[in-house]
Amino acid sequence: MAVATGVAVASNYYAQPLLPAMGRALHLSPRTSGLVVTVAQVGYALGLALLTPLGDVVERRRLVTVLCLGTAAALCWVGVSPAWWSLLPAALAVGGLSVVVQVLVPFAASLATDENRGRVVGTVMSGLLVGILLARTASGVLAGAGGWRTVYFVSAAAMVVLAGVLHRHLPTWRQRTGLGYARSVASVLTLLRQEPVLRLRSLYGMLSFGTFSVLWTAMAFLLADRYHYSTTVIGLFGLAGAAGALTASVAGRLSDRGWARRTTVATGTLLVASWLALWVGSSSIGWFVVGVVVLDVGAQGLHITNQGEIYRLRPEARSRLTAAYMVIYFAGGAAGSVLSASLYQSLGWDGVCLAGGTFATGTLVVSAVSRARRGAATAPAARRR
Repeated sequence: MAVATGVAVASNYYAQPLLPAMGRALHLSPRTSGLVVTVAQVGYALGLALLTPLGDVVERRRLVTVLCLGTAAALCWVGVSPAWWSLLPAALAVGGLSVVVQVLVPFAASLATDENRGRVVGTVMSGLLVGILLARTASGVLAGAGGWRTVYFVSAAAMVVLAGVLHRHLPTWRQRTGLGYARSVASVLTLLRQEPVLRLRSLYGMLSFGTFSVLWTAMAFLLADRYHYSTTVIGLFGLAGAAGALTASVAGRLSDRGWARRTTVATGTLLVASWLALWVGSSSIGWFVVGVVVLDVGAQGLHITNQGEIYRLRPEARSRLTAAYMVIYFAGGAAGSVLSASLYQSLGWDGVCLAGGTFATGTLVVSAVSRARRGAATAPAARRR
């Protein structure tokens, strides 16, 4: 399941280093080429809202298999696209169907026991994070060997193989909720309204992915403008985030032990500290690398902690809990990306650091407010005793 999440999520990241090659081959302007990434993100958001809740309605092994095969077909569609009018709908389909990732994660949580659920989620998420990190590197290597279309044909073949392996080895699993598809989708908003922990953890997720996106949107500009690195060297900086994947399982174990609040404060502190290092990193590449590593550890650690907490709420609604959390999570990422690009153009790297630090500080502010509210709520009970 960890391997499957990594290969599936990579489908959304292959295009980033391939945009110039796509543009040359299909005679696209840079702006039109860039829409490939944007459209894929839109597709992913639509898939989160419309497909992820199916995990609480239909048999999950069958759903995983169908989504894997659908992703493979969409990847082939990208690979054979002759022009933008075919490429963009194909990218939309890849983004939407690759939400199989967000079906597999709650599936793993459902199969785990209460005692090791956080560790299991952390392990599966480690695969997802490694997939994100290695997608750009693999994409560049394959494109160099056989052209940009080769990337999509090879990844499509990998998804077909995974569909067969998962169908053979995953158990059948159907959550008995009594809900149809339309009611299941609508109930996502109901869960947000009824579950304060879901709202709180979604807010943490929005802020952590916001600060993560602020960095990764503007980082290439700084490394190219200030340090004059090539695209290949810039791509290698993704490997600096491997520490986040390595710590995902640790965060899951801490959640299992009931240390979610402490882990939240610790990861939030790391996020704030990372931006101090990144600010100094504008003139010191060593500090820049330190900042990237620390930010990735903090962001991914908080993300795993959030998921461990929401999966304890309603076992029968884990796919819908995932949909609610991830939609808000990606909203934070989109806001961070837009803000980062705008601020870098107007204020430079200092403006980017200000935005990233603000998102990061927000996690600690939310944590402090949450603790204060819990204290205010328990004080009357303590006085009565």
